[in-house]
Amino acid sequence: MSFADLRQDFPILKRLVRGKPLAYLDNAATSQKPRQVIEALVDFYENHNANVHRGVHTLSEESTSMVEAVRAKVADFIKAPKPETVIFTRNATESINLVAHAWGRKFLKPGDEIVLTEMEHHSNIVPWQLLAEEKGVKLRFVPVEPDGTLDLEKVKAAMTPKTRLFSFTAVSNALGTVNPVQEMISIGKAAGATVLVDACQWAPHRPIDVGSWGADFIAFSAHKMLGPTGIGVLWGREELLEAMDPFLGGGDMISRVTLEKSQWNALPFKFEAGTPNFADAAAFGPALDYLNAVGLDVLRKHEEALAAKARAMLEAEPAVTLLGPEDPARRSGVVSFNIAGLHPHDVGTVFDLEGVAIRVGHHCCQPLMRKLKCGGTARASFYLYNDESDLEAMARALKRTLEFFKVAPQAGAR
Repeated sequence: MSFADLRQDFPILKRLVRGKPLAYLDNAATSQKPRQVIEALVDFYENHNANVHRGVHTLSEESTSMVEAVRAKVADFIKAPKPETVIFTRNATESINLVAHAWGRKFLKPGDEIVLTEMEHHSNIVPWQLLAEEKGVKLRFVPVEPDGTLDLEKVKAAMTPKTRLFSFTAVSNALGTVNPVQEMISIGKAAGATVLVDACQWAPHRPIDVGSWGADFIAFSAHKMLGPTGIGVLWGREELLEAMDPFLGGGDMISRVTLEKSQWNALPFKFEAGTPNFADAAAFGPALDYLNAVGLDVLRKHEEALAAKARAMLEAEPAVTLLGPEDPARRSGVVSFNIAGLHPHDVGTVFDLEGVAIRVGHHCCQPLMRKLKCGGTARASFYLYNDESDLEAMARALKRTLEFFKVAPQAGAR
């Protein structure tokens, strides 16, 4: 099946926006859902809906079986040795917060250091700021280079004998920078640090092998990889998860409760308090099946080829400034750009008039934007269902933007 044929699986791509065919280029924020995922969600509610882990009746047993089968599928997707080490959360933000609360509160002490990078999403900054204020922990940051990359020598320099945690993004959501993940994990481990990888922009596009990576925690979200919203994943090294205290208290995360004290349930349920989002968890399975059928390596080459053509189109306009790495080996399917004299929101508004959906703003990366001396960017991000028609729509939107705002050819420089 060609990538053009795959588009037929995505009902939303048939709709019109402002009277124009939708060109959806906001995939780094959230992906669209194939019919197989939508139908799985409808089927669940129509035929299997019941709370999991809490009943002996048929529907509850079916629901439980479906959710646990998906947990095993996630484990297989990231090559985790045990499904029990896969924790379902609401999103990657909650996954990172879980580590900050359940691991950080227990194992960090005043004077310890956490190393982050300047390109992190707020979700991988704010939880650690809150923890640092509470525990007296110091935050250190690996600087971002002018081209939006990280220098491994500066990563090493950020580590000290007090470094207890190294948490970083595998791929920048704002710039599309692909970081040397395994090398960075190795640097963190060599410094004696626990390592967390924010894989939100990696998991939908590139294989993960938790064994070869050697990280301690990995976080990502289903909604960025064809799955439903409201389901995130935290994978953790088993011995660490066992040593951590629960993040939330309530039903299903306990094995025994008395009025005086409680005992915790086994993994993964110790970290899944209350009624989980079992319907969306069940529908995550078909999304993983879809990605496996397409093949992540094939998918990545397709979207990166489209992104390269988009970059070439933008580079041809003197008023356009591209952000992020120039080295194609360090780039993903994200294209971040600005037009001289225009606010990104104005760019996004005119693009929308042509039916082109892009992201505009600081992309939850305000410190990175300040480092790059810009308030935000316009961002186009590609996925498996995008094709040449989306590039053509983007070219029309760019032309209309330049004409609408009367942007002079010499107004900017790359």
